[in-house]
Amino acid sequence: MTTRTFRITVRGVFDGLTPEQHAELASRAAEHDILFAAFTPEGHLSYDLNARAVFTFRYQDSGEAEEDILDATERAEASARAWLDGRGYGYKNLRSQAEDLSQAPLGKRQRRAAREV
Repeated sequence: MTTRTFRITVRGVFDGLTPEQHAELASRAAEHDILFAAFTPEGHLSYDLNARAVFTFRYQDSGEAEEDILDATERAEASARAWLDGRGYGYKNLRSQAEDLSQAPLGKRQRRAAREV
């Protein structure tokens, strides 16, 4: 059986941050810039508090079957909650979206390569 790669995006809004928490996030904003966003097993957080109080965690996970994407999504959401709760950051509107890369449409170059095989 082949391993499937899943990309999970968990989004939400910071809520009720204290001035200290806001300052802490602002001081670390450069390492959480969207320009450095990546899907990683441990999750990558990005936000821009100057624009809006929204955040995005990006996770990469894997599984054997199509149904494993549900467990991967639950793990990603739990990880995001744990990170936020562990720092005492308030949040709301947490939602997730998952993609099974084995089901993703092929790009133009990939379609051409597939025809040549």
